[in-house]
Amino acid sequence: MIGDLIPREQAIADARAVLDRARLRIARDRAAGRLSPEHELIIRRLERAQRRRAAEQAPRRAAA
Repeated sequence: MIGDLIPREQAIADARAVLDRARLRIARDRAAGRLSPEHELIIRRLERAQRRRAAEQAPRRAAA
């Protein structure tokens, strides 16, 4: 049973690869104008929240 386990590093790498492909697909659809206005709004809100989190964490990184 132990041999069937996926190493943690491999699981993380696989998940990141899936996320990267999804982000690329969304970026392509967005650039081509294939997203609905609702989905465009969702993406803008997520991007705004991500920028805010990055700005909040910047002082902590500088102090470390």
